[in-house]
This record gives sequence, structure tokens and C-alpha cells, in this order.
Amino acid sequence: MTRFGYTLMTEQSGPRDLVDYAVAAEQAGFDFEVCSDHFSPWLAAQGHAPNAWPVLGAVAHATDSVHLYSYVTCPTIRYHPAVVAQQAATVQILADGRFTLGLGTGENLNEHVVGRGWPTIERRFDMLAEAIKIIRELLGGDLIDFRGEYFEVDSARIWDIPDEPVTIGVSMTGEKAVDKLALLADHLIDVAPDRAIVDEWRDRRHATGVLPEGRVIGQIPVCWDTDRDRAVKRAHEQFRWFAGGWSVNADLPTPAGFAAATQFVRPEDVASAIPCGPDLDAIIESVDEYRKAGFTDIALVQIGGESQEHFLTEAAKPLLAALRAELD
Repeated sequence: MTRFGYTLMTEQSGPRDLVDYAVAAEQAGFDFEVCSDHFSPWLAAQGHAPNAWPVLGAVAHATDSVHLYSYVTCPTIRYHPAVVAQQAATVQILADGRFTLGLGTGENLNEHVVGRGWPTIERRFDMLAEAIKIIRELLGGDLIDFRGEYFEVDSARIWDIPDEPVTIGVSMTGEKAVDKLALLADHLIDVAPDRAIVDEWRDRRHATGVLPEGRVIGQIPVCWDTDRDRAVKRAHEQFRWFAGGWSVNADLPTPAGFAAATQFVRPEDVASAIPCGPDLDAIIESVDEYRKAGFTDIALVQIGGESQEHFLTEAAKPLLAALRAELD
């Protein structure tokens, strides 16, 4: 069954508003909610970057039924994997088993701030694989001593272990990522509706004879508004960074860098890539690309912190009804 989600985008809203939007999204009928984990916004026009983990804890307490994801946390540079394991265990307890830990290799934008440099993608794959091993061991509740190539853990134990185990989704873009990480994750996260990657992920898991299929989680930016011109303007001001693609977006270090890299992206370029305005059919068409590629969980990013209330109160219910009608 395809599930539809709402994105708590920390880059465009403050922490109190994010919790309010989470409650409203649950009431509107979304099945799950994903929370970005950034130290900086992509562009200064977005204007926010609260810490994701207190937000997730507050959302877990304020909601009742929606599933929650970190989307995604990099457990290798800005955070040590032992700290991520403790955070995930705590949020899972607060969420009564509704939380999935989403992990990825990160972006320079968020990780360079601690002064440890920005490794190559091949090294980041290896770092993430080692971090996942540590996180899984700690979530088992045992006392851990670990010395690896990238991390050390000295007599660590998580004392509050949730009754419902924390499952792990991992962001994988491209065949190299699937090759390195497919068997370490419970679920696949991808930034594009790439059927080949989804099929490769599933084939790798089936070949083991023991691993369950898992879920496939994706995310789509939309800019709903009753006025299309206003929607296009807002999407261009706040989301033109999206045009760079993952390989570029992972390496740029600052919002100023993203502004410079996207200075020649036109409003019409953004509007051709992102559904803008009141047309729900355009959003449904974009979602359908992910569904046809085998995605089981598809989250919507409504662009613009100032537009969230109108989106949730005016568009969300009819949009979800139309999306679900497509599946019947």
C-alpha cells in the first residue's frame, strides 16, 4: 500500500511552528511525517534551521498515529553514531514505536560546521556503513566497546531501549550506494523516482533469502497556492537549489554558495520541475512517477514556511483524497 507523508522542513520554519504543522498534518490525514536534519538552510531566503531532534521529540509527544522519520540524519561527522543511536532510541520511546531512523552520507552544507572537512563520497559510504554497525549494536542494549577505521566507542550503553525496535532507512542514490549499503538498511530512501535503483535494492535483499523487502521512501517538492504566479515566485526564491541535483547539492558548503550556483536558474525553470499553483492534478502526476517506480512511502514538501497553514487547511484533504482515489 502506498502511504503519503508530509515534510517537516526545518530549513523553512521555526520549531514551534513545525510542531503545530505536524499536528495539523496528522489531522489532515497524512500517514507519516519526515523531518529534515540541517544545520543551515539551503538558501538564506528559507531562513530557519532548528535542531531536528528536539523537534522530533516534541512531535512524537504531540501526535498520536503518524509514523515519523528523520529524513535524513548524517551519523558520521556532525554527530557521532553513538549519539544518534541514543537520540533514535529516545524518540522511538516518545513515539510509542512510530519512529524510523533515516540515515545518509550527508551534505557539506551541514557537516563542515564542526571543522572536520568533507570526505570523498567513497569514504562517506564507508563511514556510514561503520556508523550503522555501531548504531545497531547500541540499539540492542548491550555494553559496547568498538574500535573501527573511523569511530571509537568506549564502554557505551543505551539505558532506555524502546520496546519496539528502531528500523533504519538509508538514503541510496546510484548503484555504488546500493552496492555498499543495501544489506545494512531496513528501508530504502531515494531522491529520485529511479526504478532501476529500487529493483536493484530489492534484488539484493531477495538474494539473501532472509531479509524482508522493506519500504521505499521518497520526497516530492510542491508549491501549492491559489495564485500560480505567487507560487512560482516563492518556489524560485526558496527552492531553486533543487535544480542542482544531488551530486552538486551534497558538496556546496554554504547558503551563499547555493545562491551563487543557482543565480541563473529562472522562475520558469523551477516551475517546469516543481508543480506550482492550485492544480492538484499536476501534483498527482508527479507523485505517480514515484509510485510507478516502486516507492511505498511518498512525502510532499510544501514550499514556503508562510504557506504551510493554507496548504494544510485548504489543499491537503482534497489532495490526499485524490491521491488515494488514484490507487483504487
